[in-house]
Formats: sequence, C-alpha cells, structure tokens
Amino acid sequence: MIRSPLVRWSLSALLLVVVLGVLRTKPWERAETTATPAGIAVSPRETLAVGFLPVTCHLTCPVTDFASKTSPSTRFQSQRFADFPTVVETMKSGRLQASFMIAPLAMKMREQGVKVKIAYLGHRDGSTVMVRSDLTGIRSLKDLRGRTFALPSKYSNQNLVIRKLMKDEGLDPKDLRFVELPPPDMPGALASKAIDGYFVGEPHAARAELDGSGRILYHAKDIWPHFISCVLVVTEKLIDERPGVVKDLVRGIAESGEWAEGHRLEAAKLVSPYFRQDEKLLRYVLTQPPDRVSYRMLTPADDEMQLIADMALEAGILDRRLDIRDLVDRRFIPTDIRPAAIALQP
Repeated sequence: MIRSPLVRWSLSALLLVVVLGVLRTKPWERAETTATPAGIAVSPRETLAVGFLPVTCHLTCPVTDFASKTSPSTRFQSQRFADFPTVVETMKSGRLQASFMIAPLAMKMREQGVKVKIAYLGHRDGSTVMVRSDLTGIRSLKDLRGRTFALPSKYSNQNLVIRKLMKDEGLDPKDLRFVELPPPDMPGALASKAIDGYFVGEPHAARAELDGSGRILYHAKDIWPHFISCVLVVTEKLIDERPGVVKDLVRGIAESGEWAEGHRLEAAKLVSPYFRQDEKLLRYVLTQPPDRVSYRMLTPADDEMQLIADMALEAGILDRRLDIRDLVDRRFIPTDIRPAAIALQP
C-alpha cells in the first residue's frame, strides 16, 4: 500500500497524463492494418475519401466503399455531397482528391487551371427526359415549344444533349424557357406545374414517374446511345504521390460496376443507406428497364470525350477548345474486370 500523499498524487498525475495521451491519439481510429497468413500485422492500409452525389450515375462509389471494407487493398470512404459546386470547391481546397462529377464541369476545372484528370467513367445512360402526365399531346421535344423546361446545370451533359436534340428537331434555343433547378426539386416542381418538363439523372426522374405526376418522353440512351454524364476525376497530386491508390480506386469502380450489372436488386439495397433514398425507388430505376443505366464500358474514348468538349465549347461552357489528351489518363484502367466480392446480409 502506498501511504505517502506525494507519491499517490504523483501516480495519479501520471495516470491522468497517460489517459489524456490515449484520448488524444485515438489509436482505435488509426488506419486499418493488413495481416500475413500467420497473423503478423504489416503496414497500415491506405485510405481515400471519394466524393459522390446520391444519383445512380454515382452508384459504384458507395459500392466500392462497401467492398473495400473487407479488401486488403486501399480503404475507400465515400463522401456524400448535395451539389457539384461544393464538390468543386472542396477539390480546389485540397480537402478532396477524387470525386465523381459531370463531365463538362471537369473540363471547365481543367480549363481554369485546376490540375485534375479524368481516370474513368461512372456509368453509361441513366438520365431521363420527363414531361407532365397531363400534357397528353406531347410526343417529342418540339411539342414543348413555348413551355418551361428544367435542367440541373448549364455545366451538365443534359444541357448538351437537349441542345443536340433541339437541333435535330429543328428548334431554336429560344423555343423553350430553360430554368436551372436542383435535381431533387424537379419532381415537386413538375407536380405543382411550375415546370412542364425536365432532363435529369436518376432517380429524380423515376420519382415523378412513380407518383404519377410525370411520364417518360425520352431515355438518354434513345437520344445519345451510351450517353455519358459523370466521370471519375482525380487530382494530379494524387496520381503523382499515390499512384497505387488511384489504380486501386479505378479497379474498385470497374469491379463494382460489373457486380452491380449482375446484382441490381442487391445494389439497390446496398446503396440505399448511402443515398438516404427509398430502396424501392432505386430498385425501380435499376430494373425498369434493366438498361436504364449501365455500369459497363466505362473506359472513356477520345472521340466521345472530344465530342463533349467541343459541344461544351459551342454551348459557351468552355472558352477555348480543349485537347482531351491533356485531360484523360487511362493508365490505371484494368484490362481484366471481375465482379467485386460482395456478400450482403439477407
């Protein structure tokens, strides 16, 4: 027994210092470690935050997050955003080094001197043109002449596709009254008749379809086969300093897409809590019809990316012609893509 008050006080003070040190370092939050077959711990796993929005174009981001929890490679932590301007500002500040975003916006960042590269695609197709259900006479875009039509952003590929469709149907840009709306607000605006139609990534089109306020005028794939909206963007700093992490990320997205193609119902269940959206809604988008959105053929080709850049220049999004070879980096794309190893609880 320690009887000396001074000694007891000294030991108590030492114990307090140790406890405070543990609380400060938080060893339980350190990066996960891999282990050898013998159970000997080796170097900590690398981690990377990856930005996404809760749209099915970005579905492979949370799937990769989930798969990486049990993978021996990099741990990817999906970071949910509400809008693309916040994603851009977070990347510009250096607090985010990888994210999904709309392709023309990635091109604009590059034009502005932000050192980013497109490393992969997020999806194919997956966007839909909706019109009010009560407008029974609307059979094509030209039938909407003089009406109000919503787009998510001037930087969106939806903007470029609508311009192409208007040209194909002989419409002047002034024939429609365009407004920009956040995608989650579009179904409500359609239901209240504040707008007459909109073009957006899923599931914000299916919401209007399911509640009966809207009907499909076109799927993106009907206007532009293998339509691209979103791409995977990484910073050059990440490529230079952690190329192995970029390679793991691109492979993870590729394998997650391959898994989602064969497990659409399971994919809806998996991403529902990440998206904070109804599983039934996501299940509908991924199956009605099954090719409404695709997660294969995600290697960006020069000709299709250059076409997007040239259309963005024509639309006034870009100020000068962008050489796509300076923007796309395909070094990390795998040649052999297998489905991610994912097992969900029943």
